[in-house]
Amino acid sequence: MELDVRHLRALCAIADAGSVRKAAVQLGMTQPSLTTQLRRIEKAVGGTLFTRERTGSRPTPLGRSVLSRARPIVAEMSALMSAAQDAAVGGGTSRLRIGSTASRAVVGWLRRVRDRLSDTDTTIHIEVSSNALLEMLATNQLDVAFVHEPEFFPLRVPPGLDQRVVVEREPQFVAVSTEHPRAGRSSVRLADLVTDSWIVDPAADDEYAALRRAFATLGCEPRTVAVRDITTAADLVVSGETVSPCQPTSRSRAGMTILPLADDPLAVRLLLIARPGAAAVTDIAMLHRELEQSYVEAAWASPAYRQWLMRHNSPLLHGAGDPAPPRPPLEAFQLPPQSRVARGT
Repeated sequence: MELDVRHLRALCAIADAGSVRKAAVQLGMTQPSLTTQLRRIEKAVGGTLFTRERTGSRPTPLGRSVLSRARPIVAEMSALMSAAQDAAVGGGTSRLRIGSTASRAVVGWLRRVRDRLSDTDTTIHIEVSSNALLEMLATNQLDVAFVHEPEFFPLRVPPGLDQRVVVEREPQFVAVSTEHPRAGRSSVRLADLVTDSWIVDPAADDEYAALRRAFATLGCEPRTVAVRDITTAADLVVSGETVSPCQPTSRSRAGMTILPLADDPLAVRLLLIARPGAAAVTDIAMLHRELEQSYVEAAWASPAYRQWLMRHNSPLLHGAGDPAPPRPPLEAFQLPPQSRVARGT
């Protein structure tokens, strides 16, 4: 068996993801397929490249040696493909390749950037994994990316990238059925949800680890259901089978209620990360400012998040860069009387 770029990319993905399972998701493969491919690669090179540990897969000394040679080859091939695609665009048209994890701010950001850079061919790539987007930045497949970093679980940011904070600490809310016993509250404690099953996306970086850490403070493990399809996930929540962590900007749907978690046990940091050498990223400050504005718009449109922001006197209420829309009186943000509960319950 001869190794090709596809095999080298698989090795890099396993090393970067820290496990064969996560790497398989990023590569669009099944875990058994990637495991079989790894065994064939190891047979071809004549030694073990990764050791399987409780915390994931770790490169062996031989694996580190192979990876040190594989990474430049993979990066050079990605750069070659990018240059070829740039040439194919032709006509001197510049191109901006944006990557992002799912967020209500993305559509507004894309609209704003296209208005600003009307002569630029702007594309968007949505990915569940922030680390996968960072790898695409490092290998010249993207120019800029909007990513989230779970609290206490830092991202593996390749060296040389420009990092800017969009939101230092975004609280994560929870989606529950309107028939859930806690659905009528203005917020819910994590301790009140320990008997519920929680949806986790196995492709999302450290989502399960962050949930386990939060539950560990209560002295228990979360009951989880692995679901990758968002439609199925929403149906499970509405049916009352599960609850799900969600972004505070998430929109509810019939049969679902979105609630803040008391004391914010789950949080993420939102970052804009760019390749300084990218030709289209000539004004990172502009991209950052437009993303902040789009996020403010999304936050303002969410009643539950808007209430949270008011209670915490968040700077987001004053906008980001440009003036925010006029603020209604405080009573405009209150839930109906039947939805309120006494403080501390």
